[in-house]
Amino acid sequence: MNTTSAFQTDCPEVKVPVPLFFTMGLVSLGENFLVVLAVIRNRDLHSPMYCFICSLAAFNTIANLTKTWETLMIVFADVGQLEKRGSSETKLDDVMDSLLCMSFVGSISSFLAIAVDRYITIFHALRYHNIMTMQRTRAILGVIWTLCGVSAILTVRFFDVKFTMICFVVFFAISLVIICFLYVYMFMLARIHALKIAALPSSGGGKCRRRGCSMRGALTLTILFGTFMACWAPFFVHLIIIMVCPTNPYCECHRSLFELHIVLLMSHAMTDPGIHAFRSAELRQAFRKMLFCSNWKPCS
Repeated sequence: MNTTSAFQTDCPEVKVPVPLFFTMGLVSLGENFLVVLAVIRNRDLHSPMYCFICSLAAFNTIANLTKTWETLMIVFADVGQLEKRGSSETKLDDVMDSLLCMSFVGSISSFLAIAVDRYITIFHALRYHNIMTMQRTRAILGVIWTLCGVSAILTVRFFDVKFTMICFVVFFAISLVIICFLYVYMFMLARIHALKIAALPSSGGGKCRRRGCSMRGALTLTILFGTFMACWAPFFVHLIIIMVCPTNPYCECHRSLFELHIVLLMSHAMTDPGIHAFRSAELRQAFRKMLFCSNWKPCS
């Protein structure tokens, strides 16, 4: 994706230090693996919402493992321990590229599933458990992981075909529109709900608590969508530039920031546990049990 243009420009390629890639990969790997482990081991978290969060964390774990391994390969190649263009190294690089694309599609799909789940929670609260059953949740997750597996195979086989990149961009654009609509709609509803609560004749303390809860939910939705846009949009703009003006010297200035775009994607994988997981009281309790208690017994 980051091919070198034949045109010379005044924009040198921005290089991110390898230790930064390695450190971010390890930190994000630990955070997301902790989320996956907490959801799997705690039966209280076996609900649709946490299953989708677990799926998102699992895709982030795959991405971080792949990027960390790729960083190690670059280090070994720089010191002469690996051939940069050997046949086995090229095949391994293709596998890592496919896993990265698989994690990209999976992260977006899981994020979209979380948005739909939150929408159903707010607008169909009384029917939520009839709509989002665990059987349907497993079916949705099966479709997501199957779609990602197919995309990984297609990436390895048709990596140089422009049609593949067009599919990624179209998929991202459609997902972005749906997510944007859902979160803006839910934010507006949370604001209206907060204003209605503020107008209710009740005790000041209870009113403040209910209003604070509604505004906290609205703030969470805003942070989720804002972080998603800030971290993912530059990478897909990069893909669009590759397709629209691959040899234009002006476009090359944006292409020179490719490694920064990857850092943003890794940053999103690092912030996901903080936004989706650590703001949840149930997950915080599960982390506390895992880290500070033995055999899942209540902490004294």
